[in-house]
Amino acid sequence: MTGVAANQGDSNGLTELLDRFQKVRRQVAESALAANREAAEVRVIAVTKGVPLDRVQAASRLGIVDFGENRVQEARGKVPCVEAATWHGIGRLQTNKVNWAVRLFPWIHSVDREDLVRQLSRAAGQFGCRPQVLVEVLTGDAATKGGVVPQRLPWLLEVVAESEHLNLAGLMTVASRDHPQHDFAQLRMLREQWIGRFPSLLELSMGMSDDFPLAIEEGATMIRIGRALFGARPAI
Repeated sequence: MTGVAANQGDSNGLTELLDRFQKVRRQVAESALAANREAAEVRVIAVTKGVPLDRVQAASRLGIVDFGENRVQEARGKVPCVEAATWHGIGRLQTNKVNWAVRLFPWIHSVDREDLVRQLSRAAGQFGCRPQVLVEVLTGDAATKGGVVPQRLPWLLEVVAESEHLNLAGLMTVASRDHPQHDFAQLRMLREQWIGRFPSLLELSMGMSDDFPLAIEEGATMIRIGRALFGARPAI
């Protein structure tokens, strides 16, 4: 992220956005330094769920280049209107949305089942694209979360790696509220366990507004930040 001067009184709230972005940048830099890492190793994905398009465009003007959307339908109204951005699909993906997903999202973080892998690969071949795929892992014991259980992870990694039109890029998790660092450490250890067999397993997408410093400590390469950047948004 790179900041630019904001015009006072701008209707899109550029001054407020800039202040929030700079705060997140400082926190990323401090967390990376504490973990003997470089801040540049951590990609900040601005989560735009429920954020009006003009605010997303304003964020882009401030230098944010990575944006994440939970819902395909919402992304359809934003992706074409934000130039020079890389979009990440970060929400649970229904198989009836894969045709749109592969066209909207160069990165898809939440792949957790075989039928989704098969349909994503088929759609990517049909539309001539090749998305980067992260496999979502169910860490901890939160049964309400999505993701493949760790015992089934190598099998699903193999399915993605063998897909003709997908690139296996890494792992993703949504941490529990009570034990986020445990969940982040578990994802890191799973990456360490399987990267010898799957050398492209480089990315760890983990950490959100409340816990991203812990995620950086455990090796996150991507953090998904919504509220800390855009403020509270209405539940949708």
